[in-house]
Amino acid sequence: MSRAFTREDDSENVIADIGERPVSASRNLVTEQGLAHIEAQLASLREDLAKAEADADRERIATVSRDLRYWQSRRETAEVSVPEPDSTVVRFGMKVVIEDDKGKRNVWQIVGEDEADAAKGRISHASPMAVALFGKSVGDLASVNGHEWEIVELGS
Repeated sequence: MSRAFTREDDSENVIADIGERPVSASRNLVTEQGLAHIEAQLASLREDLAKAEADADRERIATVSRDLRYWQSRRETAEVSVPEPDSTVVRFGMKVVIEDDKGKRNVWQIVGEDEADAAKGRISHASPMAVALFGKSVGDLASVNGHEWEIVELGS
């Protein structure tokens, strides 16, 4: 009988199917800080890969290699965008203060997808809120998920 039919799983030779990290179809706009973040990720992953190779950790090599491909792709397609300092309309990279009809205020900076972090006040340029805000000025309303927000201040 063939050896192939005697063993159903050879865990030493099987690497989990980790798949690729999905890459957004949106333009890869980044702030200068976002570009620095991408480059830091690449440097860290290169170190991780060297360590995984030294340890002959095949699963870690596969995972880190996948992440390296993702960040290399993001670096290759990154478009650094700096907000116009005197813009009177919402643009990428700007901070926007919005207020709802109950007086609740939020401050958002519109950034690249890889640097977005709502807990730190940074939203992706591809998010529904950012899309609703783009091109609007102080005093304009933006509607998102049935809520209206007034733009009360713009900054860079």
